[in-house]
Amino acid sequence: MQYTAAVITVSDKGSRGERVDTSGPAVCRLLEDAGFKVVHTAIVPDEKEQIQAELIRCADEQHIALVMTTGGTGFSQRDITPEATLAVIEREARGIPEAMRWASFQITPRGCLSRSAAGIRGKTLIVNLPGSEKAARENLLAVIDAIVHGMDMLFSDGSTEHHHHHDHHSG
Repeated sequence: MQYTAAVITVSDKGSRGERVDTSGPAVCRLLEDAGFKVVHTAIVPDEKEQIQAELIRCADEQHIALVMTTGGTGFSQRDITPEATLAVIEREARGIPEAMRWASFQITPRGCLSRSAAGIRGKTLIVNLPGSEKAARENLLAVIDAIVHGMDMLFSDGSTEHHHHHDHHSG
């Protein structure tokens, strides 16, 4: 099954056109390489209400399976993407950001400073990535295979047995 995805860049400068967004397109490419169909992208400022509204729109109205955000996960006063995410999800998926931080920490001791969150709203998985293109790529690559498996579970019939459908994939 091909899952839909959205990539939301959270950036004051990006939303004002003062900075070219490289992280968003890089995340789109990685998702497409992993077999996702990117159906929506947006750039929003570091404003909690706008981030929440965009996430809710993607989940409730567009029914997008995977929503990745990039940006707003650091320590600066304007970094509130995790708070906006936690406000709209129904169930946390803490292992995803834990794994991303662990992978980042292998590359730089500053990896532990990422405040990324992840969770599920309905049938939508929302995952925060850091804002830098390099960190966003590293973080996503660390968890993309697990995320695909998580999507399979989210969209399965809900039985405890998980069947692998590898023989049905062509190519």
